[in-house]
Amino acid sequence: MFRELADMKKDKQTDEGTPVSVKIRERLQAANKRFHANDNISEFIEPGELEKLLDEVQEKMQGVLDSMVIDTEHDHNTRATARRVAKMYVNEVFSGRYVAQPAITEFPNAEHLNELMIVGPITVRSACSHHLCPVIGKIWIGVLPNKNTNVIGLSKYARLVDWIMGRPQIQEEAIIQLADLIVDKTRPDGLAVVMEASHFCMSWRGVREMDSKMLNSVMRGAFLTNPELRREFLSLIAARK
Repeated sequence: MFRELADMKKDKQTDEGTPVSVKIRERLQAANKRFHANDNISEFIEPGELEKLLDEVQEKMQGVLDSMVIDTEHDHNTRATARRVAKMYVNEVFSGRYVAQPAITEFPNAEHLNELMIVGPITVRSACSHHLCPVIGKIWIGVLPNKNTNVIGLSKYARLVDWIMGRPQIQEEAIIQLADLIVDKTRPDGLAVVMEASHFCMSWRGVREMDSKMLNSVMRGAFLTNPELRREFLSLIAARK
């Protein structure tokens, strides 16, 4: 019995010395779950661990500043930069990785609405997963409901956009993720998503092209099979850019 207690104490001490990122990664690997930059991993984060992850990121970020030969001890401008950057990544710009999907209240389509509905522009705030530079833009969402479609509030579309985009992303994959999520939630006859964004990895570095933007779309259901519906959606959002 004493040996079992000693082993338990040893295991606890070992566990306490393990970085929280390692614990989370081990849970993901044990469940055979992917944890790419644009994946949500909130299911594998236990209560209290996000604050510990924030502390760990701060420590690693301080190491980055040290390696860049920045004297954060005496430079008043960068003394708290490691903590600020850690909070920015974990709690703000990449929070879509670490928090659960926002609660979405769904209502039955009692009036059997079946006309085109467009939501947007919704502001996009994301970051490119190649350089972690900002991606800033707008999204338009077109929905063609049917009598069985789940109706969600207009603000909920913005919350879903913010959740999906709050991760390191590439634009082409981001709107596919968003379209899959909305289709799963609402089950419409058709869905269209258009995103236009400026990428700071192109304007702030590299070729430093300031005016170039990326525009792409995802069409599902009736928006793929009905060219008139697709034209109506695209012409309506073009008139409001």
